[in-house]
Amino acid sequence: MFAYLWFGIHWIGWLVGNLFRRLRRLPDYVVLTLEGDYPELPPKGGNFILRKIRPPKISLFEMREDFQRLQRDPRVRGVVIHLHSLDMPLARVSVLRRMLLDLRAHGKRVVVWSHGYNTSMYYLASAADQVLLLPGGYFMPMGLTQNYVFLADALEAMGMKADFVQISPYKTAADSLMRREMSDEAREMANWLADSSFHEVVTAIAEGRGMTEEQARRLIDQTPCTDLQALEMGLVDALVEEEKLPEFLGEEGKPARLVTWEMVRSRVFRLPPRRPGKYLALISIEGSIVDGHNQEPPVKPPFPLPFLERRAGDLSVVQTVRQILADKRAVGVVVYVDSPGGSATAAEKMRTALAQLAAAKPLYIVMGPLAASGGYWVSTPAHKIFAQPTTLTGSIGVLSGKVVTGGLFEKLRIHRQSVNRGEHVRMYSGDDLFTEEERRKVWETIRHIYDLFLERVSHSRKMTPEDVDAIGGGRVWTGWQALENGLVDELGGLEEALRQLREETGLPSTAPVRLFTPGKRPLAPTAAPASALSYAWGGVRHLNGRVLCLCPWLELPAF
Repeated sequence: MFAYLWFGIHWIGWLVGNLFRRLRRLPDYVVLTLEGDYPELPPKGGNFILRKIRPPKISLFEMREDFQRLQRDPRVRGVVIHLHSLDMPLARVSVLRRMLLDLRAHGKRVVVWSHGYNTSMYYLASAADQVLLLPGGYFMPMGLTQNYVFLADALEAMGMKADFVQISPYKTAADSLMRREMSDEAREMANWLADSSFHEVVTAIAEGRGMTEEQARRLIDQTPCTDLQALEMGLVDALVEEEKLPEFLGEEGKPARLVTWEMVRSRVFRLPPRRPGKYLALISIEGSIVDGHNQEPPVKPPFPLPFLERRAGDLSVVQTVRQILADKRAVGVVVYVDSPGGSATAAEKMRTALAQLAAAKPLYIVMGPLAASGGYWVSTPAHKIFAQPTTLTGSIGVLSGKVVTGGLFEKLRIHRQSVNRGEHVRMYSGDDLFTEEERRKVWETIRHIYDLFLERVSHSRKMTPEDVDAIGGGRVWTGWQALENGLVDELGGLEEALRQLREETGLPSTAPVRLFTPGKRPLAPTAAPASALSYAWGGVRHLNGRVLCLCPWLELPAF
């Protein structure tokens, strides 16, 4: 009762506030500057002091609401997007691109302006009505490039050596430590990933600019180019100084009024308050999958560092799932996955909890830039899986191993001794390579886990284990390829998943979405429905905690 009373007060405030807003004049165009990287979801937790010193960047999830406000306000004629050095995985750029297309679908004119374009920026800009460039601006060389680093010689020079057992040559996560160059299988996989991602860029540019794919490829191959060359080739529609945008966008000799979003935010119509009652729950599994709790780095390093990476802990994720399972108002669940994988035991514990949740409520998975190996394992309970065209997913495979550091200690004149009990107690010690018997035991372990992985995927995707194995074995696919191989159901992101889940659960389009994080009071497991118990049968009693389900250590395609 109190919730509905509070909603009524908010609704009256919203109605009166929008009536006052209607009396105020709005600009013809709202200017939004996009630069750097934007997370898909709002950050969870983190250091309170650091958040105050350096507030977190707005997420794409929050930005979508700003775009919806602009869509629904008839006083705004259009939007000017000022692009400034975007540095985002292409899968997240796809989310922004979808937002621009939605603005156009609601009758807003979308103009993109920049001092220069690279591939990902132009991929986004091609969704606009007009693409503008600063006079004297430039186009960077467009296309796709990917670097692979191999450290075997460097490790050997330091007296170290990597010793890993892989389920197949396509499970290339440890190749950078074990090899001096790409294997044939790694090169084959790198090529099909590059082909698929490049096809997505070419197709989007061709559709957005009204040309054939062959013409789009030819334009890409003619970059880098100057501003005049870009105009002549049709890459841009006009060369305009930023200060001249009002005159350029004006009509009948009258300059257009441009105001930044920060200045006009308080005058644009607000969205109606969310009605209390049933809602959709949203969970995120982001970062390496580990045994323990979620971990957020205090700062984001300029390059990947293992000790400063996001981690999704099974204790945190399972507790979050139990909260949703206990809340009858949460009638549907979307899980956002952006993970390269990690611990097999942690992934299985998350999967078991999600399977119980899926037996009680509709469960959709949305894959971010990367949802591979353990990231795919946790996705298997879903009723429907969404992925972006350039999402890296699959990598259904297992590896286990260690880095041998005995030679390094010898070089440093460090002497160590140990007293042991048990035949294989020092099997994972870094002193020596695996013996033949130890290697056999490692193989038996990863083979068992791989068979369990195949079982999970075959049950989820209604495929035979043999069919899953043919596309598994550590092979990584883009979202397009995963769709063709039956590993995902649809191409899309959070917006598409939430829309379809609202339809399935009978909720209105305005039904709220609640982002869940682990509560302060831990919950014990509850009795699962029979379907969930049968689905989780088999358990992970025999899984070795050192076994990893990792996707290849491939950087996302650099654009």
